[in-house]
Amino acid sequence: MSEQQQVSQHFEIQKVYLKDVSLEAPNSPMIFTEQWQPQSEVRLETGATPLADDLFEVVLTVTVTSKLGDRTAYLAEVQQAGLFTLRGFDEPQMGHMLHAFCPNILFPFAREELASLIGKGGFPALLLNPINFDGLYMQRLQQQQAAAGATQATH
Repeated sequence: MSEQQQVSQHFEIQKVYLKDVSLEAPNSPMIFTEQWQPQSEVRLETGATPLADDLFEVVLTVTVTSKLGDRTAYLAEVQQAGLFTLRGFDEPQMGHMLHAFCPNILFPFAREELASLIGKGGFPALLLNPINFDGLYMQRLQQQQAAAGATQATH
């Protein structure tokens, strides 16, 4: 990358905010009387929406479902969002910035909100491990390329 390209690239966090949050505990209060050995599943989604020239909203959705056997103890979901200014990035760099770099910035906020929400619901704290958004983004790109290759092969 040339020095001129590096100078023309600009990244800035405009705002980080909570877009949506929910906690469902369909089997409370009886679930609190049982031994706490849940099976938890974590789902991540990222989305990016252009709002204006060089301004993007990135939303990281983290959903945690904890079950005791076949009964749901809780379902907690946080949509952590941010407004980011991105200028001077080519298309592959822009995809990486919007779907890996920005979610990396948002994740600690989402993790903190989920921990607080789950605790307020009366459940033991849940601490999510760090997420490799770079690896997830590369994996998704490879899956898209493989799917595109498979589609071309069938035509």
